[in-house]
Amino acid sequence: MADFPSKVTTETSPPNSQNSQQGGNSLRGLADGITAKMDMSFIRSIPAALMMVQVIVGLLHWALIASSPYFVVPAYGWVMFVAVTLWLITTILFFMILFTVHRGLTFVPWPLMVMVYHGVATVLYFTAFLANAATVNVFWPGYFYGHIAAASFFGAVLTLAYGASAFLSYLDWRGDGGNAATSTVPT
Repeated sequence: MADFPSKVTTETSPPNSQNSQQGGNSLRGLADGITAKMDMSFIRSIPAALMMVQVIVGLLHWALIASSPYFVVPAYGWVMFVAVTLWLITTILFFMILFTVHRGLTFVPWPLMVMVYHGVATVLYFTAFLANAATVNVFWPGYFYGHIAAASFFGAVLTLAYGASAFLSYLDWRGDGGNAATSTVPT
């Protein structure tokens, strides 16, 4: 018995690895594949310029509505929902593409997803623009008429910007072939 070591380890994995019982991250494999490099060619592209317009004008759009008594007209609840939600999603999507996070998530068909997002955003902003434009006259004699009228104009600009992005995304998707399998099959 004197030969038996006083300290016995039962560790079966390498000493530097962590598992979920030791407080390790169970998503470590997913996070290891994601790198954060800035894509400077994206910044100089037309889709990036359109997304920057969408973020800046979208911020102006919902800030103008939020600075007025929009709760007077129930339709502005929809306009605010569309404006804030699409502003947040567009901002997140812009930074994901800028820092090439999307390249690490290969299970998502990005050209198709971006095309569908911009198409849905175009339709949603068009409905929000119509609701905004149809109710501008409610604020006519008041101080906030200018805010709501400017918000209506920015809603129209955003509808056009999202429409242009949807068209460019469609061209990108069609140029990709629209089939994820074509990029993985060697020719």
